[in-house]
Amino acid sequence: MDMLIAAAARALSSGDPLAALKRVALRNDAPSLALRGIAMAQLGDLQRARELLKDAARAFGPNEPMARARCVVAEAEIALVSRDLGRSFQALGAARATLEAEGDRVNAAHAGYLEARQLLLIGRLDDARAILDSIDTDALPPASRAGCGLVAAGIAMRHIRTGPATAALEAAARAAQDAGIPALIAEVEKARHALAAPAARLVSRNGYELLQLDGVEALIASDALIVDTCRNAVRAGERIIILDSRPVLLALARTLAEAWPEDVSREQLLSRAFGAKHADESHRARLRVEIARLRKIIKPFAAVKATSLGFALKPNGERHVAVLTPPVESDHPEVLALLADGEAWSSSALAIALDVSPRTVQRALEDLTLAGKVRSFGRGRACRWIASNVPGFPTSLLLPLAIATG
Repeated sequence: MDMLIAAAARALSSGDPLAALKRVALRNDAPSLALRGIAMAQLGDLQRARELLKDAARAFGPNEPMARARCVVAEAEIALVSRDLGRSFQALGAARATLEAEGDRVNAAHAGYLEARQLLLIGRLDDARAILDSIDTDALPPASRAGCGLVAAGIAMRHIRTGPATAALEAAARAAQDAGIPALIAEVEKARHALAAPAARLVSRNGYELLQLDGVEALIASDALIVDTCRNAVRAGERIIILDSRPVLLALARTLAEAWPEDVSREQLLSRAFGAKHADESHRARLRVEIARLRKIIKPFAAVKATSLGFALKPNGERHVAVLTPPVESDHPEVLALLADGEAWSSSALAIALDVSPRTVQRALEDLTLAGKVRSFGRGRACRWIASNVPGFPTSLLLPLAIATG
Protein backbone atom coordinates (compact mmCIF):
# COMPACT_ATOMS: atom_id res chain seq x y z
CA MET A 1 0.00 0.00 0.00
CA ASP A 2 1.53 3.34 -1.01
CA MET A 3 1.67 6.34 1.32
CA LEU A 4 -1.26 8.23 -0.26
CA ILE A 5 -3.55 5.22 -0.01
CA ALA A 6 -2.55 4.67 3.64
CA ALA A 7 -3.12 8.34 4.48
CA ALA A 8 -6.53 8.33 2.77
CA ALA A 9 -7.55 5.20 4.69
CA ARG A 10 -6.55 6.82 8.00
CA ALA A 11 -8.56 9.93 7.12
CA LEU A 12 -11.65 7.85 6.38
CA SER A 13 -11.35 5.88 9.61
CA SER A 14 -11.28 9.17 11.54
CA GLY A 15 -14.36 10.48 9.72
CA ASP A 16 -12.60 13.01 7.46
CA PRO A 17 -13.69 12.17 3.87
CA LEU A 18 -12.47 15.46 2.38
CA ALA A 19 -8.91 14.78 3.52
CA ALA A 20 -9.15 11.32 1.94
CA LEU A 21 -10.40 12.71 -1.36
CA LYS A 22 -7.52 15.20 -1.52
CA ARG A 23 -5.17 12.24 -1.72
CA VAL A 24 -6.98 9.94 -4.16
CA ALA A 25 -9.51 12.07 -6.08
CA LEU A 26 -7.51 11.98 -9.33
CA ARG A 27 -6.53 8.32 -9.20
CA ASN A 28 -8.40 5.44 -10.86
CA ASP A 29 -6.56 2.38 -9.54
CA ALA A 30 -8.67 -0.14 -7.62
CA PRO A 31 -7.69 0.92 -4.05
CA SER A 32 -8.30 4.58 -4.90
CA LEU A 33 -11.70 3.82 -6.40
CA ALA A 34 -12.68 1.95 -3.24
CA LEU A 35 -11.52 4.75 -0.96
CA ARG A 36 -13.26 7.35 -3.10
CA GLY A 37 -16.46 5.33 -2.89
CA ILE A 38 -16.28 5.22 0.91
CA ALA A 39 -15.51 8.94 1.02
CA MET A 40 -18.50 9.77 -1.17
CA ALA A 41 -20.69 7.64 1.08
CA GLN A 42 -19.53 9.59 4.14
CA LEU A 43 -20.35 12.82 2.27
CA GLY A 44 -23.86 11.55 1.50
CA ASP A 45 -23.60 10.92 -2.26
CA LEU A 46 -24.69 7.30 -1.97
CA GLN A 47 -25.41 6.69 -5.65
CA ARG A 48 -21.93 7.81 -6.71
CA ALA A 49 -20.44 5.82 -3.85
CA ARG A 50 -22.10 2.63 -5.08
CA GLU A 51 -20.83 3.19 -8.61
CA LEU A 52 -17.27 3.70 -7.40
CA LEU A 53 -17.36 0.59 -5.21
CA LYS A 54 -18.69 -1.54 -8.06
CA ASP A 55 -15.89 -0.19 -10.29
CA ALA A 56 -13.36 -0.97 -7.56
CA ALA A 57 -14.60 -4.56 -7.17
CA ARG A 58 -14.26 -5.10 -10.92
CA ALA A 59 -10.81 -3.51 -10.95
CA PHE A 60 -9.55 -5.77 -8.14
CA GLY A 61 -10.54 -8.86 -10.14
CA PRO A 62 -10.92 -12.47 -9.01
CA ASN A 63 -7.31 -12.76 -7.89
CA GLU A 64 -7.89 -10.38 -4.97
CA PRO A 65 -10.84 -11.91 -3.09
CA MET A 66 -10.18 -10.04 0.15
CA ALA A 67 -10.23 -6.64 -1.54
CA ARG A 68 -13.42 -7.53 -3.43
CA ALA A 69 -15.03 -8.72 -0.19
CA ARG A 70 -14.21 -5.39 1.45
CA CYS A 71 -15.99 -3.61 -1.40
CA VAL A 72 -19.04 -5.82 -0.87
CA VAL A 73 -19.07 -4.91 2.83
CA ALA A 74 -18.81 -1.20 2.03
CA GLU A 75 -21.64 -1.45 -0.50
CA ALA A 76 -23.82 -3.31 2.03
CA GLU A 77 -23.27 -0.51 4.52
CA ILE A 78 -24.44 2.01 1.93
CA ALA A 79 -27.51 -0.14 1.24
CA LEU A 80 -28.37 -0.06 4.95
CA VAL A 81 -27.91 3.69 5.24
CA SER A 82 -30.13 4.25 2.19
CA ARG A 83 -32.65 1.71 3.56
CA ASP A 84 -32.31 -0.45 0.47
CA LEU A 85 -33.56 -3.55 2.28
CA GLY A 86 -34.49 -5.29 -0.96
CA ARG A 87 -30.83 -5.70 -1.79
CA SER A 88 -29.61 -9.26 -1.22
CA PHE A 89 -27.51 -9.66 1.92
CA GLN A 90 -26.34 -13.13 0.94
CA ALA A 91 -23.31 -11.47 -0.62
CA LEU A 92 -22.51 -9.90 2.74
CA GLY A 93 -22.43 -13.29 4.46
CA ALA A 94 -20.13 -14.67 1.77
CA ALA A 95 -17.90 -11.61 2.06
CA ARG A 96 -17.70 -12.07 5.82
CA ALA A 97 -16.65 -15.70 5.36
CA THR A 98 -13.98 -14.66 2.85
CA LEU A 99 -12.58 -12.02 5.19
CA GLU A 100 -12.46 -14.48 8.08
CA ALA A 101 -10.67 -17.02 5.91
CA GLU A 102 -8.16 -14.39 4.79
CA GLY A 103 -7.47 -13.32 8.37
CA ASP A 104 -9.05 -9.86 8.13
CA ARG A 105 -10.65 -9.89 11.59
CA VAL A 106 -11.56 -6.19 11.56
CA ASN A 107 -13.60 -6.17 8.37
CA ALA A 108 -15.08 -9.61 9.09
CA ALA A 109 -16.37 -8.31 12.42
CA HIS A 110 -17.68 -5.17 10.72
CA ALA A 111 -19.56 -7.31 8.18
CA GLY A 112 -21.15 -9.22 11.07
CA TYR A 113 -22.21 -5.95 12.66
CA LEU A 114 -23.88 -4.88 9.41
CA GLU A 115 -25.77 -8.19 9.22
CA ALA A 116 -27.00 -7.71 12.78
CA ARG A 117 -28.05 -4.15 12.01
CA GLN A 118 -30.02 -5.23 8.95
CA LEU A 119 -31.79 -7.95 10.94
CA LEU A 120 -32.65 -5.41 13.64
CA LEU A 121 -34.29 -3.16 11.05
CA ILE A 122 -36.66 -5.91 9.93
CA GLY A 123 -37.44 -7.08 13.46
CA ARG A 124 -35.54 -10.39 13.52
CA LEU A 125 -34.13 -9.69 16.95
CA ASP A 126 -33.04 -13.19 17.95
CA ASP A 127 -31.07 -13.61 14.71
CA ALA A 128 -29.51 -10.17 15.18
CA ARG A 129 -28.52 -11.05 18.75
CA ALA A 130 -26.97 -14.36 17.64
CA ILE A 131 -24.80 -12.63 15.03
CA LEU A 132 -23.85 -9.86 17.44
CA ASP A 133 -22.73 -12.46 20.00
CA SER A 134 -20.55 -14.13 17.35
CA ILE A 135 -18.65 -10.94 16.50
CA ASP A 136 -15.09 -10.48 17.73
CA THR A 137 -15.67 -6.96 19.09
CA ASP A 138 -12.07 -6.70 20.28
CA ALA A 139 -11.06 -6.57 16.62
CA LEU A 140 -13.32 -3.61 15.86
CA PRO A 141 -12.23 0.03 15.83
CA PRO A 142 -14.08 2.38 18.23
CA ALA A 143 -16.58 3.57 15.58
CA SER A 144 -17.74 0.04 14.81
CA ARG A 145 -17.85 -0.85 18.53
CA ALA A 146 -20.18 2.10 19.00
CA GLY A 147 -22.34 0.76 16.18
CA CYS A 148 -22.50 -2.65 17.85
CA GLY A 149 -23.55 -0.97 21.08
CA LEU A 150 -26.36 0.82 19.27
CA VAL A 151 -27.59 -2.44 17.75
CA ALA A 152 -27.47 -4.17 21.15
CA ALA A 153 -29.40 -1.26 22.67
CA GLY A 154 -31.98 -1.42 19.89
CA ILE A 155 -32.52 -5.14 20.50
CA ALA A 156 -32.90 -4.59 24.26
CA MET A 157 -35.30 -1.66 23.82
CA ARG A 158 -37.59 -3.63 21.53
CA HIS A 159 -37.54 -6.50 24.01
CA ILE A 160 -38.41 -3.92 26.72
CA ARG A 161 -35.26 -4.56 28.77
CA THR A 162 -34.17 -1.22 30.16
CA GLY A 163 -31.07 -2.34 32.07
CA PRO A 164 -29.31 -4.02 29.11
CA ALA A 165 -30.33 -1.12 26.84
CA THR A 166 -28.80 1.43 29.23
CA ALA A 167 -25.58 -0.59 29.57
CA ALA A 168 -25.27 -0.98 25.79
CA LEU A 169 -25.74 2.75 25.25
CA GLU A 170 -23.13 3.58 27.87
CA ALA A 171 -20.67 1.30 26.07
CA ALA A 172 -21.61 2.87 22.74
CA ALA A 173 -21.09 6.37 24.17
CA ARG A 174 -17.59 5.47 25.40
CA ALA A 175 -16.67 3.99 22.02
CA ALA A 176 -18.07 7.01 20.17
CA GLN A 177 -16.00 9.35 22.33
CA ASP A 178 -12.91 7.24 21.62
CA ALA A 179 -13.68 7.44 17.89
CA GLY A 180 -14.06 11.22 18.10
CA ILE A 181 -16.61 11.33 15.27
CA PRO A 182 -19.24 14.03 15.96
CA ALA A 183 -21.96 12.38 13.86
CA LEU A 184 -21.54 9.10 15.77
CA ILE A 185 -21.59 10.86 19.14
CA ALA A 186 -24.83 12.58 18.08
CA GLU A 187 -26.35 9.26 17.00
CA VAL A 188 -25.64 7.72 20.40
CA GLU A 189 -27.10 10.77 22.13
CA LYS A 190 -30.23 10.46 20.00
CA ALA A 191 -30.61 6.83 21.08
CA ARG A 192 -30.21 7.87 24.73
CA HIS A 193 -32.95 10.44 24.27
CA ALA A 194 -35.22 7.78 22.76
CA LEU A 195 -34.63 5.53 25.78
CA ALA A 196 -35.52 8.36 28.17
CA ALA A 197 -38.59 9.50 26.22
CA PRO A 198 -42.13 8.34 27.03
CA ALA A 199 -42.61 4.89 25.52
CA ALA A 200 -46.35 4.43 26.05
CA ARG A 201 -49.49 5.77 27.68
CA LEU A 202 -51.19 3.85 30.47
CA VAL A 203 -54.89 4.48 29.85
CA SER A 204 -57.75 3.94 32.29
CA ARG A 205 -61.29 5.22 32.78
CA ASN A 206 -59.83 8.04 34.91
CA GLY A 207 -57.35 9.33 32.33
CA TYR A 208 -53.84 8.40 31.28
CA GLU A 209 -50.24 8.38 32.50
CA LEU A 210 -47.10 8.54 30.36
CA LEU A 211 -44.65 5.70 30.99
CA GLN A 212 -40.96 5.47 30.12
CA LEU A 213 -39.58 2.14 28.99
CA ASP A 214 -38.70 1.07 32.53
CA GLY A 215 -42.29 1.76 33.58
CA VAL A 216 -43.57 -0.42 30.73
CA GLU A 217 -41.10 -3.14 31.77
CA ALA A 218 -42.34 -3.04 35.36
CA LEU A 219 -45.97 -3.23 34.21
CA ILE A 220 -45.28 -6.25 32.00
CA ALA A 221 -43.40 -7.95 34.85
CA SER A 222 -46.47 -7.55 37.07
CA ASP A 223 -49.49 -9.85 37.05
CA ALA A 224 -51.57 -7.35 35.06
CA LEU A 225 -53.76 -8.21 32.09
CA ILE A 226 -52.53 -5.76 29.45
CA VAL A 227 -54.25 -4.73 26.24
CA ASP A 228 -51.22 -3.48 24.29
CA THR A 229 -52.18 -1.41 21.24
CA CYS A 230 -48.51 -0.65 20.55
CA ARG A 231 -47.94 -4.32 19.71
CA ASN A 232 -51.62 -5.11 18.90
CA ALA A 233 -51.73 -7.80 21.54
CA VAL A 234 -53.26 -8.94 24.80
CA ARG A 235 -50.68 -10.13 27.28
CA ALA A 236 -50.33 -11.36 30.84
CA GLY A 237 -46.90 -12.26 32.17
CA GLU A 238 -45.00 -14.33 29.64
CA ARG A 239 -48.09 -15.18 27.59
CA ILE A 240 -49.09 -13.00 24.69
CA ILE A 241 -51.88 -13.20 22.11
CA ILE A 242 -51.27 -11.27 18.91
CA LEU A 243 -54.28 -9.53 17.36
CA ASP A 244 -52.56 -7.90 14.37
CA SER A 245 -55.07 -9.39 11.96
CA ARG A 246 -58.07 -8.96 14.32
CA PRO A 247 -58.59 -5.17 14.65
CA VAL A 248 -62.22 -5.55 15.75
CA LEU A 249 -61.27 -7.86 18.61
CA LEU A 250 -58.46 -5.49 19.64
CA ALA A 251 -60.88 -2.54 19.65
CA LEU A 252 -63.39 -4.48 21.75
CA ALA A 253 -60.68 -5.60 24.20
CA ARG A 254 -59.37 -2.05 24.52
CA THR A 255 -62.83 -0.56 25.11
CA LEU A 256 -63.66 -3.14 27.78
CA ALA A 257 -60.24 -2.74 29.44
CA GLU A 258 -60.46 1.06 29.54
CA ALA A 259 -63.81 0.84 31.35
CA TRP A 260 -62.72 -1.91 33.77
CA PRO A 261 -64.00 -2.70 36.37
CA GLU A 262 -67.21 -1.15 35.03
CA ASP A 263 -69.20 -2.48 32.09
CA VAL A 264 -69.58 -0.94 28.62
CA SER A 265 -72.84 -0.41 26.75
CA ARG A 266 -73.50 -2.24 23.53
CA GLU A 267 -73.87 1.09 21.73
CA GLN A 268 -70.40 2.21 22.83
CA LEU A 269 -68.86 -1.09 21.79
CA LEU A 270 -70.52 -0.88 18.38
CA SER A 271 -69.27 2.67 17.91
CA ARG A 272 -65.67 1.90 18.93
CA ALA A 273 -65.30 -1.44 17.16
CA PHE A 274 -67.42 -0.97 14.04
CA GLY A 275 -67.83 2.80 13.76
CA ALA A 276 -71.61 2.29 13.83
CA LYS A 277 -73.42 5.55 14.64
CA HIS A 278 -76.91 4.09 14.29
CA ALA A 279 -76.90 0.43 15.31
CA ASP A 280 -79.46 -1.95 13.89
CA GLU A 281 -80.11 -5.62 14.53
CA SER A 282 -77.40 -6.71 12.06
CA HIS A 283 -74.83 -4.70 14.02
CA ARG A 284 -75.97 -6.26 17.28
CA ALA A 285 -75.75 -9.73 15.77
CA ARG A 286 -72.22 -9.05 14.59
CA LEU A 287 -71.31 -7.74 18.03
CA ARG A 288 -72.50 -11.00 19.61
CA VAL A 289 -70.35 -12.97 17.18
CA GLU A 290 -67.23 -10.85 17.82
CA ILE A 291 -67.74 -10.94 21.60
CA ALA A 292 -67.91 -14.74 21.40
CA ARG A 293 -64.63 -14.77 19.45
CA LEU A 294 -63.01 -12.43 21.98
CA ARG A 295 -64.17 -14.66 24.85
CA LYS A 296 -62.53 -17.67 23.24
CA ILE A 297 -59.24 -15.90 22.51
CA ILE A 298 -58.72 -14.32 25.94
CA LYS A 299 -60.11 -17.23 27.97
CA PRO A 300 -56.65 -17.98 29.49
CA PHE A 301 -56.58 -14.43 30.89
CA ALA A 302 -60.14 -13.24 31.46
CA ALA A 303 -63.84 -13.66 30.81
CA VAL A 304 -66.27 -11.32 29.09
CA LYS A 305 -69.52 -11.21 31.06
CA ALA A 306 -72.85 -9.96 29.73
CA THR A 307 -74.55 -7.28 31.86
CA SER A 308 -77.84 -5.45 31.68
CA LEU A 309 -76.03 -2.53 30.03
CA GLY A 310 -73.69 -4.46 27.76
CA PHE A 311 -70.49 -6.35 28.63
CA ALA A 312 -67.74 -6.24 31.25
CA LEU A 313 -64.21 -7.64 31.40
CA LYS A 314 -63.52 -9.98 34.33
CA PRO A 315 -59.84 -10.92 34.62
CA ASN A 316 -58.95 -14.30 36.10
CA GLY A 317 -57.81 -14.33 39.70
CA GLU A 318 -56.67 -11.06 41.24
CA ARG A 319 -55.26 -9.52 38.07
CA HIS A 320 -55.78 -5.85 37.43
CA VAL A 321 -56.27 -4.53 33.90
CA ALA A 322 -54.12 -2.03 31.98
CA VAL A 323 -54.23 -0.50 28.51
CA LEU A 324 -51.02 0.57 26.76
CA THR A 325 -51.20 2.92 23.79
CA PRO A 326 -48.58 4.93 21.89
CA PRO A 327 -47.84 8.30 23.55
CA VAL A 328 -48.95 10.00 20.34
CA GLU A 329 -51.81 8.12 18.74
CA SER A 330 -51.92 8.41 14.98
CA ASP A 331 -52.96 6.54 11.90
CA HIS A 332 -50.27 4.12 10.74
CA PRO A 333 -47.98 4.60 13.77
CA GLU A 334 -45.69 1.73 12.70
CA VAL A 335 -44.80 3.57 9.47
CA LEU A 336 -44.12 6.79 11.37
CA ALA A 337 -41.99 4.84 13.85
CA LEU A 338 -39.69 3.63 11.08
CA LEU A 339 -39.50 7.05 9.43
CA ALA A 340 -38.69 8.67 12.79
CA ASP A 341 -35.08 7.47 12.46
CA GLY A 342 -34.50 10.43 10.13
CA GLU A 343 -33.47 8.31 7.14
CA ALA A 344 -35.16 8.33 3.74
CA TRP A 345 -37.05 5.08 3.11
CA SER A 346 -38.42 3.59 -0.08
CA SER A 347 -41.94 2.19 0.09
CA SER A 348 -40.57 -1.27 -0.77
CA ALA A 349 -38.14 -1.11 2.17
CA LEU A 350 -40.96 -0.12 4.50
CA ALA A 351 -42.99 -3.09 3.24
CA ILE A 352 -40.08 -5.47 3.89
CA ALA A 353 -39.47 -4.08 7.39
CA LEU A 354 -43.16 -4.26 8.34
CA ASP A 355 -43.76 -7.58 6.55
CA VAL A 356 -46.80 -6.24 4.68
CA SER A 357 -47.65 -5.80 1.02
CA PRO A 358 -46.24 -2.81 -0.92
CA ARG A 359 -49.80 -1.67 -1.64
CA THR A 360 -50.58 -1.58 2.09
CA VAL A 361 -47.59 0.68 2.65
CA GLN A 362 -48.54 2.89 -0.31
CA ARG A 363 -52.03 3.42 1.13
CA ALA A 364 -50.54 4.29 4.51
CA LEU A 365 -48.11 6.77 2.94
CA GLU A 366 -50.94 8.39 0.98
CA ASP A 367 -52.95 8.87 4.18
CA LEU A 368 -49.95 10.26 6.06
CA THR A 369 -49.11 12.62 3.19
CA LEU A 370 -52.63 14.04 3.23
CA ALA A 371 -52.26 14.54 6.99
CA GLY A 372 -48.96 16.38 6.43
CA LYS A 373 -46.96 13.86 8.46
CA VAL A 374 -44.70 12.52 5.70
CA ARG A 375 -43.34 13.81 2.43
CA SER A 376 -41.56 12.30 -0.52
CA PHE A 377 -38.85 13.26 -2.96
CA GLY A 378 -37.66 11.67 -6.16
CA ARG A 379 -39.72 9.72 -8.66
CA GLY A 380 -40.30 6.11 -9.60
CA ARG A 381 -37.81 3.67 -8.10
CA ALA A 382 -35.83 6.62 -6.70
CA CYS A 383 -38.80 7.89 -4.65
CA ARG A 384 -38.02 8.13 -0.94
CA TRP A 385 -40.13 9.04 2.08
CA ILE A 386 -39.26 10.93 5.24
CA ALA A 387 -41.21 12.13 8.26
CA SER A 388 -42.20 15.78 7.96
CA ASN A 389 -41.98 16.52 11.66
CA VAL A 390 -42.62 14.07 14.46
CA PRO A 391 -41.03 15.72 17.52
CA GLY A 392 -40.19 13.28 20.26
CA PHE A 393 -42.06 10.45 18.56
CA PRO A 394 -41.02 7.28 20.40
CA THR A 395 -40.27 4.17 18.40
CA SER A 396 -39.18 1.29 20.61
CA LEU A 397 -42.65 -0.24 21.13
CA LEU A 398 -43.82 0.35 17.56
CA LEU A 399 -40.90 -0.91 15.51
CA PRO A 400 -40.98 -4.38 13.85
CA LEU A 401 -40.67 -7.28 16.26
CA ALA A 402 -41.22 -10.98 15.62
CA ILE A 403 -43.14 -12.17 18.69
CA ALA A 404 -43.71 -15.78 19.62
CA THR A 405 -47.39 -16.14 20.39
CA GLY A 406 -48.72 -18.12 23.31
